Amino acid sequence: MERLGLLVDRELTERDDKRLSSRLRQARLKHNACLEDIDYRSPRGLDKALILQLSSGQWLRDGLNLIINGPTGVGKTWLACALAHQACREGYSVRYLRLPRLLEELGLAHGDGRFAKLMSGYAKTDLLILDDWGLAPFNAEQRRDMLELLDDRYGQRSTIVTSQMPVDNWHELIGDPTLADAILDRLVHNAYRINLKGESMRKQTKKLTTPGTSD
Repeated sequence: MERLGLLVDRELTERDDKRLSSRLRQARLKHNACLEDIDYRSPRGLDKALILQLSSGQWLRDGLNLIINGPTGVGKTWLACALAHQACREGYSVRYLRLPRLLEELGLAHGDGRFAKLMSGYAKTDLLILDDWGLAPFNAEQRRDMLELLDDRYGQRSTIVTSQMPVDNWHELIGDPTLADAILDRLVHNAYRINLKGESMRKQTKKLTTPGTSD
């Protein structure tokens, strides 16, 4: 009986591992990041208590959002991917998207008949990462698409947004005041916020790997 129990446990573990691997493949995360690898000693403004709270997954069950702000290279995308990896572990469907590429894809989908199918898929995804929010202003079509996407997900599914641009500047970035109000109402007002700071981690790595660099 003991051996049978071990075999059953092994089969269940292998099945869970396969499901996790499948979710991670579908997520297409930019970084293979895990919350266990976070270095809280680095002066980036990370709130360990908030990260632990987010790691519990309650925000996903409540359909809340997360906004990660900070200058380039401080680890916004890495942190988003670490939280997404944790979500995959907990059985949630995840998808990583660079916002400029998503907006381009939706624009093309309007013309080739894929728009409704794409939007339906994104609306059903438990956690979306919209990386690089704010690299360029929205045009009229992009504003409408973003409002539709966020409205479909509001209160039901969670979204992580990473951006170099402060949230206070997003209204101007979006453009149309009425649509900007509607978009931000569905994205910002029910969101946790993390503001990262410090020098670019990529620059720090370059310093450490450049020949002749002194300590």
